[in-house]
Amino acid sequence: MSNADQIDAILPQTQCGLCGFKGCFPYAEALAQKTAAINLCPPGGITGLMKIAQLVSEDPLPFMADMKEKAKPNLRAVIRENECIGCTKCIQACPVDAILGTGKRMHTVITDECTGCELCVAPCPVDCIDMVALPVENTEVQKSQFRERYRARENRLQREQMAQERLKQEVQKNKVIADRKSYIQEAVMRAKAKKQ
Repeated sequence: MSNADQIDAILPQTQCGLCGFKGCFPYAEALAQKTAAINLCPPGGITGLMKIAQLVSEDPLPFMADMKEKAKPNLRAVIRENECIGCTKCIQACPVDAILGTGKRMHTVITDECTGCELCVAPCPVDCIDMVALPVENTEVQKSQFRERYRARENRLQREQMAQERLKQEVQKNKVIADRKSYIQEAVMRAKAKKQ
């Protein structure tokens, strides 16, 4: 297991981006390369700071006051379903696909799958999402589950992007073929007109 993997294993897997990186693993990689500060994970709190410091052999004391101030409790999103307009913006923002719903239909959060990242809150145009504090920390099983859901979503988005690129290329190819056919037909018509 690489140092980045070891660091990633202790991160809370909220995938919130509060550290300035796109997910927990990119932050873990930066920590392993010593290109990021050890106090950038508010959901990890003091406990996370201490574990990170131990793994990367850094003194956590200079960062303790800052982390006490910005540490975040363990949260989960809850949608006030009777207020939801079904815009799907929260679904698009969720890094672990923990929100169910479809356009113009009520949405709901799969509570056990929600990492508490809060990324669904800002895009909601009707402000119908609340963040509720949970009294327990994320377990290793939950963190592993969150990590796998994040990776699965990233893989799905990559496949969708590749499919869109292939579709774009196919449309472009068909346009080129249609343009050639049109050019040939016009040339044939001009040739016939000259003969008459």
